[in-house]
Amino acid sequence: MEEVLDIVVLGRACRNASNIKQRQPMSEMYVKNDLTLNEFYKEIIEDELNVKEVTFRDDLSAFTGYTFKPQLRTLGKRFGKQINAVKEALLALDSAKAMAELNETGSVTVNVDGVDEQIAKDDLLIEAKKVEGYVSDSDGKVTVVMNTQLTPELIEEGYVREVISKVQTMRKDADFEVMDHITLSLAGNDKIAEICRRNEAFIKKTVLADEIVYLNGGETCEGAVSKDWNLNGEDVTISVKRKQEE
Repeated sequence: MEEVLDIVVLGRACRNASNIKQRQPMSEMYVKNDLTLNEFYKEIIEDELNVKEVTFRDDLSAFTGYTFKPQLRTLGKRFGKQINAVKEALLALDSAKAMAELNETGSVTVNVDGVDEQIAKDDLLIEAKKVEGYVSDSDGKVTVVMNTQLTPELIEEGYVREVISKVQTMRKDADFEVMDHITLSLAGNDKIAEICRRNEAFIKKTVLADEIVYLNGGETCEGAVSKDWNLNGEDVTISVKRKQEE
């Protein structure tokens, strides 16, 4: 579970870095660490991060990497005219191995004009390599890479989750019982209405709605609790009404 926690923390950092809400599903995330977790723990990570598939890999170099440049104020004095040779040696490093060496020992070995030199981490300018459509994070022993590219299907699922979240909030604020069935109404946004029509069965089952009513912008559902929401940039009015027992 400590491994799971480490991965989840890094995954959430990736979401924050990409400004993608937790309720927006993601397609995939790659993980590199010493321990490959079984399906039980994988599913926990997928559920916690709202990602469709977590895959463990030994090599993430296609998605991650670093560039190393010398701190001129320190290494310039140390190497003088050899500073260009230092730059070339740093550029030639295997960035993943070099970063692991820096994290483990605090320095990295480079060959400058035939001589092995130890260069401390503090004497380097380190920049993470960015790959379009992916964001990565690492704590030294675990590295995660999240695919931030959103397909139309993922975006639609994100809207569905937003609708469900708002309805559940409104149920709670209206003091409905957990098992109360409702009539759900949507008004003022054709895009959200169409998405809900395509996912109606799932929404109804999740929020215990016996019926979803699609209203025009000026209409209201009599006796319902209504609220205006902005769902990922889409304005919509949602109304919930408790069904009376017959």
